[in-house]
Amino acid sequence: MPPTARPGLAPDTVVLPDCCNMGVVLRALLVVNAAMLAASIAWTADLRAALQAFTDSAVVVELSTMLSLLLLCALRSSAGAAPAWLQRLASAAVPAAVTAAVIWLMARSFDTTASGIWAGALVAAVLGAALQHYFALRMRAYSPALAEAHLQALQARIRPHFLFNSLNAVLSLIRTQPRVAETALEDLSDLLRVLIRDAREMSTLEEEIGLCRQYLAIESLRLGERLQLDWDLQQVDEETRRTARVPALLLQPLLENAVHHGVEPSSTPVLIRIGMRRLLERIEITIANPLHAEVQPGGNHMALSNIRERLALLYDVEGELSTVAADGQFVVRLRFPYQRRSS
Repeated sequence: MPPTARPGLAPDTVVLPDCCNMGVVLRALLVVNAAMLAASIAWTADLRAALQAFTDSAVVVELSTMLSLLLLCALRSSAGAAPAWLQRLASAAVPAAVTAAVIWLMARSFDTTASGIWAGALVAAVLGAALQHYFALRMRAYSPALAEAHLQALQARIRPHFLFNSLNAVLSLIRTQPRVAETALEDLSDLLRVLIRDAREMSTLEEEIGLCRQYLAIESLRLGERLQLDWDLQQVDEETRRTARVPALLLQPLLENAVHHGVEPSSTPVLIRIGMRRLLERIEITIANPLHAEVQPGGNHMALSNIRERLALLYDVEGELSTVAADGQFVVRLRFPYQRRSS
């Protein structure tokens, strides 16, 4: 899903920027402040005076911008019913009206003349229209068809890798433990049913947890007592796990890294910790495994970069993957918005 498209809204009929998205908000703030700073420098000969003028106008600029973004965020939920020209008009008219109101109210509060009210409204309208055009072009560049094709390509890289490692785990048991290998193949067939479905379909957190448990069950047959697991799911209630939409195969590649780099090099039992929690409207997942001196920190960079790219495509700056290597542990932390599965 492109950064400026939300579920349930047809991208070809909605041209109003998605001002509910943090990436859109940050870009809008950056553009507006950069434009005002450039204007301050252009209007004054002295750099110090330009910075002072920019600082003096910062309250009006920031307040007007944030209020405009909030109003446009609220309007977008019903934007699909409005014609495109009206949405474009709203992108310019809302910032203009908000800026004029903010200048007038501040003048009333400080008992001064509301000078520059029309100039401020005009500048806000121009910036609003320019940003709408920029985000419309960006949404076209990240159209659903292109984004879905890219997501399918990214996911296609994960599937053969997952299948290869799972088959290796089963093959290692065929001669020594044929009955166990037969059970593992049954688990693998269940996993393949999940893997062959349409890559565009979003999974749920509960389904991802189930897939990871099946994968780890196959690995535990191969690794035995060396693979120890600690699932901490207490901070994510069952309702959230059942309804939270997540990209398919989001966690399994990270657990595969933890097994390959944390458990396989060790001859003694190794504990992998998987923790999940919900923080307001965000979900955080951590996976931690021990570091070994002979293993390069960072694990499989292909899997990490793959998931980072998928998070960026789906959530823009609201999705994040970070890694930390400290105190003998390698920790991967995922954060992304909580989006409910539509009923």
